[in-house]
Amino acid sequence: MIYQPSLQRYADMKYNRCGKSGLKLPAISLGLWHNFGDGFVFNNCREMVRRAFDLGITHFDVANNYGWPGGSSEETLGKIIKLDFASHRDEMIISTKAGWDMWPGPYGDEGSKKYLVASLDQSLKRLGLDYVDIYYHHRPDPNTPIEETMGALDLLVRQGKALYVGISSYDVNESKAAIDALNKLGTPCLIHQPAYSMLDRTVEDGLLDLLEDEGVGSIAFFPLAQGILTNKYLSEIPADSRAASGSRFLKPEHITEDILSKTRKLNELAAARDQSLAQMAIAWVLRGNHVTSALVGASRVSQIEENVAAINNLDFSESELQTINAILNG
Repeated sequence: MIYQPSLQRYADMKYNRCGKSGLKLPAISLGLWHNFGDGFVFNNCREMVRRAFDLGITHFDVANNYGWPGGSSEETLGKIIKLDFASHRDEMIISTKAGWDMWPGPYGDEGSKKYLVASLDQSLKRLGLDYVDIYYHHRPDPNTPIEETMGALDLLVRQGKALYVGISSYDVNESKAAIDALNKLGTPCLIHQPAYSMLDRTVEDGLLDLLEDEGVGSIAFFPLAQGILTNKYLSEIPADSRAASGSRFLKPEHITEDILSKTRKLNELAAARDQSLAQMAIAWVLRGNHVTSALVGASRVSQIEENVAAINNLDFSESELQTINAILNG
């Protein structure tokens, strides 16, 4: 059946201006990482993207190495765009990244111009697109001069293969160097994608202040701490969870009794706010308009619907914030 997007898709979503740019991003963006590669049911992936778009999510985030094998997430998204969104491409923000190991040999990793240019060419083929809206360097590379890495991003914008560029997982000093290098080249850094959640507040140690001072937007990945800040792990580690699946990113030992004690208390506060724990965690990341967008993942449509509903209550009282801090610092 031919997909017809909801006519109400822009009615309820909140859109935030990204730094000092003219671009607005939805408060909730969809990341296509774990659940969009080979081995996953294509129709489920397709339904998730459709439903996300119907709910006002216009930003879809992938990377060259997402999915298994690497590149399969981009291929899946490319097929979905071709089938359902060819006439809606201009309503979508498609972002991809390069910086982690992607192909064998010395040119398939890190931050050289050789790698970044070649990787985006490959990504565009897998996505079936002429350009991406945002191209990120996925992680800092201490072995390549920042001028070369940022110069490659600038080149790709000038070639028309990316509209904007960003960085991911850079610390404060690395971010300042990248932002300065891009400003010198005349292609401003649009956005930074750091990890940020109630359980990982590293970005509060200067990075968010730097981005605000420099007029750079931010999009938080892992706002749900890879699912820990949901109701999934409140009592135990389910057999079908990521932590139980042998993931190299989330292991059973990461979910300590101390963490569980905190998430249970946070869940009680969320219930008092008439939210799920996941919704409160997303709202907390977006509090105060310091973060442009929260990047969430999903394995089914209902999770996307739950996460988007977080925007219905983004405000926190001072008492609630103090309670959250007390729980997290306890």
